Parts: sequence; structure tokens; C-alpha cells
Amino acid sequence: MGDKGDGTLVVHAGLPEPVPGEPFLPGPVFAAPYHLDPVNGPGENGYGRPDNPTRRALEAAIGELEGGQVRAFATGQAAITALLLSVLRSGDTVALPSDGYFTVRAFAEGTLRDLGVSTVLVPTAGPYPSFEGVRLVLLETPANPGLDVCDVRAVSAAAHAAGALVAVDNTTATPLGQRPLELGADLVVASGTKALTGHSDVLLGYVATGDEDLLTRVTTWRAQTGGTPGAFDCWLAHRSLATLDLRLARQTANAAAVAGLLSGRSDVTGVRWPGLSTDPAYEVAAVQMRRIPGIVSFDLGSAERVARFLEASELVFAATSFGGLHTTADRRAQWGDDTAPGFVRLSCGVEDTPDLVADLSAALDKS
Repeated sequence: MGDKGDGTLVVHAGLPEPVPGEPFLPGPVFAAPYHLDPVNGPGENGYGRPDNPTRRALEAAIGELEGGQVRAFATGQAAITALLLSVLRSGDTVALPSDGYFTVRAFAEGTLRDLGVSTVLVPTAGPYPSFEGVRLVLLETPANPGLDVCDVRAVSAAAHAAGALVAVDNTTATPLGQRPLELGADLVVASGTKALTGHSDVLLGYVATGDEDLLTRVTTWRAQTGGTPGAFDCWLAHRSLATLDLRLARQTANAAAVAGLLSGRSDVTGVRWPGLSTDPAYEVAAVQMRRIPGIVSFDLGSAERVARFLEASELVFAATSFGGLHTTADRRAQWGDDTAPGFVRLSCGVEDTPDLVADLSAALDKS
């Protein structure tokens, strides 16, 4: 696609060459077995677990966006555990974000520990320790849910100098927000459930890399453990990619307006959005990121006020995912995040900006 813009890229990513009479995006292929050549056996497709043309088309599309080769998984958690377990061995040490997705820390403190893998927890914003003796450094930037940002290029250089691999969880940013492989990371992992697909109807994850050895490890792991997404989910995800640029543009515009509203209220504290010039992450985000995601975090002081706020809002759905068409919010402490009782993660949808700002303002007043 050369130097085409984001909108053009996502609309055409992963599509086959035009054939008269054929659809732009072929429908999903539902198959467990395929016909084999009686003499030579399997061709491109042998069996549905490792082989599916609908899944390959989606992987090609995401690969164009991330700038690497992709393997899709049934969920984001399946993707990140596949990455960890295909790279780490007993006796290894992995550095994980102390403020990132809490389920990854729980996995490390349980399964990885039982397998003999040690964990070092590091805040996304630093300070960072020496990476000597570390096998893998996993970054999540912007971090979920606190929205701190780290300098991927600088951390990757330090990790590589110590002999460590670097993986970046790109869920919050999406590949239109940043391309970690171009910033020096060895691997990208993400949940496609969130903003990438954006319609709140798909569970999906993926791993991307430009390293053939790492790709082989991840591919083998997936084939042997079976964590593949279904054909229809892959088709839905590929269809949804086409509007990614448009969705992110509105979500970012809404987040900018919401962050401005919240920052101006004395009854709201701890407002975080990396696009605010006053945000601690702004300086790094402004250089590293191509666009800021539509997630804003803030504190309403108590669990009770969060409940009143959500009940008073007409447009904000109480839900735990983010990146969708609808504005959603949840109180993160109820899920196990190490946050204050009144801490809220709000994911801006694609509603009209004036309507969303008016609704939030009224709900905050009522709460």
C-alpha cells in the first residue's frame, strides 16, 4: 500500500485481488477437514486447527497494520499466554508491568511461578531496573488502566543490550496508534476484542513479530495447544477493521473533550489521558504515538459515587471492556486492579461529542 493513509490502509488490508463476480471480502470458510490429495496429502489446507483461509486473511490484514507476521488466537489472554509460554523456560526471568493488565500478573504469580519462571514487576513509567539476567521484558503502553506510557525505543535498547527480548502489549493503542516493531520491540501482543475490532461482538487476540524463529515458536504453540479463533470471529474482525481509522478518530476527539471536562471539575480527581498537555505521559506519548486512544481514567472518590454516576448517565454503559462503539465505564477495583475504590476507566465511544459531554456533566452533577 506504499505511503497510503490509515483510512485507505484499513479498508484494503488483507483483501484478495479483485476477481469479477467475487465479493470484496470473501465469507468465512467453515471447515474442520479439507479434501486431501490421495497421493500427496495436504496442500495449503490440511486440517482446520492449523489451517483456515479466513484466519489467514485476517492475519495478513493485521500484519499490514503492525508491520510483521501475525498469528491470531481465540482471545487476547490466549495470545499473551502463548507468547509467554513459547518463549520462557524454567529458570528464566520475565519483567512485567506492575500497573498493566492484572490477569497477566496473576498468570505469572501462578502458572509461570509453578513452572520455575521468576517475575520482576516494573512500573510502566519507570524507573527501570537493570535487565541483566532477564529473558523477556513485557511492556504495556499506554498501561491499562492507569494510562502511563513508556519510551518503547529506549527500553528496547536497554533490554537488548542486556540480552533480553522485548514484547509490547499494543491493545490500548492499536497499530494505528503506535507500531512497536518499528520502535525496536521483538514482538507485539494484543487483544483484538477491544478497539481493533470495536463492535463488542468478538473475542480475539494476536501475536505479531518480524522474527522467523519467534514466529515459528508461537505458531507451533498454537497448533499444539489449539487456541485458534473460529472462522466467523475472524471474518467479523476483518470486516470491522475497515472502520478502525474512523472509529479511533471519533473516540480520540471524544476523549479530548471528556478529559477537558473532567479536568475542570473540582469534584473529580486524578484525571489521566496522555493527550492532555498536563498529563505525566504527554511528553513521551506526543513523540511516540501517532494518535491517543479514547480511554480516560479518573477518581470519583468512592464506590458509591461511581455507582450513582453510572446510574445517572443515559449514554455510558457499565461494562468492563473498552474500545467499542458505545461509551463504557467501570470501577476497576471490583476486578482486582490495585486502584482506589472510586477509580473509573471510561472508554469513549463514537457518540456525538456534545451529547457525550452534556451527558457526563449531568451525570456527575447528579452523583
